[in-house]
Order: sequence, then C-alpha cells, then structure tokens
Amino acid sequence: MSWTRKVSCTPTPLRAGRLPDTPGPHPTGFALLPWLLLGMGSFSNLFQGETANPWIGGLGLLTFNSLYIYVSFRAFVKEKREARSTQVALGLLAAVTCGLGLGYGGSWLLFFPLLGLATGAVVRMPRLRLTGAAVTVLSGVVAFVRDGWGGLDIAYATWISTIVTAAILSLSEAVRELRAAREELARRAVEEERLRFSRDLHDLLGHTLSVIVVKSEAARRLAVRDMDAAVAQVADIESVGRQALTEIREAVTGYRRGSLATELDRAHSALAAAGITPAFHQSGPPLPQQTEALLGWVVREAVTNVVRHSGADQCEITVSGSTERVRLTVTDDGTGTPVTPTAPREGIGGTGLRGMTERLAAAGGTLTAGPGPRQGFVVTAELPVESAELTVAADSPEIREPVRAGIG
Repeated sequence: MSWTRKVSCTPTPLRAGRLPDTPGPHPTGFALLPWLLLGMGSFSNLFQGETANPWIGGLGLLTFNSLYIYVSFRAFVKEKREARSTQVALGLLAAVTCGLGLGYGGSWLLFFPLLGLATGAVVRMPRLRLTGAAVTVLSGVVAFVRDGWGGLDIAYATWISTIVTAAILSLSEAVRELRAAREELARRAVEEERLRFSRDLHDLLGHTLSVIVVKSEAARRLAVRDMDAAVAQVADIESVGRQALTEIREAVTGYRRGSLATELDRAHSALAAAGITPAFHQSGPPLPQQTEALLGWVVREAVTNVVRHSGADQCEITVSGSTERVRLTVTDDGTGTPVTPTAPREGIGGTGLRGMTERLAAAGGTLTAGPGPRQGFVVTAELPVESAELTVAADSPEIREPVRAGIG
C-alpha cells in the first residue's frame, strides 16, 4: 500500500510584535486642578474689594473649588464617577456656577468652562450629548443676561471644554483598556504555549518509552533462541532513542512537524514488536500538512494505548476523507478496556486522549474514544480540512518563538 502526501507551502508567517508596554500610572484628578487658575480673576476682584457682598462671593468661591476638586478626583474611577454622590455634586457645582455668574458676571463667568471640564470628566456617551448641550445653553443664557452678546464666547468655551475633556479622557481609557487586553492575550498565549509544550512532551515520551519497553521485552525473549533477531531489536531501540532525542529537541525549539506517513510506519514497527498484527487503510484526496500532523498525533497516542493496555491481537487504522473533512479510526480487538453498553464518549480516556481532544477541538475537530461494539477499543478523530489548514500560520515556529520567550 502506498501513502500519498501533499506538500503544502507554508503561509507567510505573521509578523510577531513585542509584548505590550505597561499602561503606566492611572491619571488622577490632579490633571484637572491647574485649570482652577481660570478663577484667579474672581479671586483678585474679591480681595481688591471690587466684588459686592464679598462674604457671599468668598463663600461661593470656596464652595465652587471644593465641589470642583471633589468631582475631579472621583471622575477617574468608574465606580465613583457613576455614583449618585458624584452626580449630585456635579449638579450642585452647576447651581453654584450659575449663582456666581448671575450675581457677579465678568471674570466670574469663567467658572462655566470649569464646569464644562468637570462635566466632560464625569459624563460619558451617550448622556454626554444632552448634558453637554444643557451646560452650554445654560452658560450662554447666564452670560447673555450678564454681558449681552459678548458673553456668548463663554458658551463656546464651555462647549469646547466639555467635549475636548470627554474625548481625551475617553480615548485615554480606551487606550489603557486596549493595552490591558493585549497583555491578557499575551499572557494567555504563553499559557497555551506551555500547555502545548507539555502535551507534546507527554505524547512524545509516552509513545517512545512504550516502544522501547516493548522492543526490550522482545529482545529479551529472542536472545535465548535467535541472537540476530535480538540484536535487530536492540538496534531498533537505539534508533527509537535517537529519534526521540531529535523530536524532543524539535519540540523544545518549536520546529517539529508531524507526518501521518511517518507515524504510520512507526505504528507498524511498534505493533509488530508487541505481537499485534497491524492493518492500514487509506482513501480520499491527499491531506494538507497540518491535517497530517494532527492525525499523526492521534495515531501516535492511540497506538501507544493499544501497545500498553489493550492486550490485542490485531489493530486496524483507517483514514478516509473528502475535500472538506477527514476521519481517522483506530480499532483493536483487545480487552484492555472493559466492554460496556455505553456508546463511545467524547474526550474520555487518560491524559493523552484528553490532550488530543483539546488539540483537535482547537482546529474545529472532535475526538471520541470508547469500547467497540463487540470488544476492544475504538478511537475516532474527525477534522475539517480547511480549519486544520488555517491553523498552520498560528502553529508555525516563527509565531511561537516570540511567545516562548515569555515562558519563565
């Protein structure tokens, strides 16, 4: 029987970027405090005696500054910004600003742009449109009452300060959330790479050590009656050990590429050494490289279980596929697993089968394992060819190597 392999060109690897920088310290209300200097004109008028009822003006100035500072420092924490106390403080700030503007006019009207700053810092879309418009209209009406048409510049300044502040702070929050999301994605990529690495080592070492044990037992039995055959088994053990060293190095560096034909050859050798008659059947079109790699892992794990646990006399491996899906079945006639009437269940089995279930699920496939209809054990893997092929770029060493640099 001949095995036909399709050699597909590896897609151009994505350019891996470096891990995102730390977002840096979170902005605080200190960023809005320098704008209180807009009230220096009112403060000067108050102390130069140019303000009527200076005690009322002083009390209003103190109240305004206190409310402004309170709102500013609560505006940069989402929970505090959305709290009712902050909304009430912003409403009181608007009332005090209107009172000072109507009572004194002139430089006291500059508190309206400060009100706009506080509003932009606290209110977010979609309420910002209505609230910003209300604050702008309010400042325009008060300025017009006090200073006529010339006071409408205050309305424009209030509108600009509201919108610009809200836009800058919203953009800053979006950037910080994006950086945090990128860091979380990088952390998960490292965790997934660690999990992949542990699975690879489990599959590699589990299969290789099982083959070495089986061939060692065969060599021990043959040494009594056929030394040449025993020497051949020892040579196979040496070859398997060298190949295992190579595969482990490749797995560590991320360059290992599985081959279904290679795994089938190894399965034939391992089954024959264990005294199990192998039978292989394949139909369908040639498979992409990544599909072959995934099916090769399934063959390796399933045959390892047959050799170690089944006590079977025969093992049949069948690969059938179309242009859209491929199906691999590994069936033995052993008694390594008790026969139950329960149908094969998805993802059951030991660490290896669970790992293969997750590996195939990531490529859009499924793995079922369980007792056969009459006896033995059946492992069935189904995989969409296109989904498996699309994972080549994500699984390429050029992509994984920068991620592995973060594994400590």
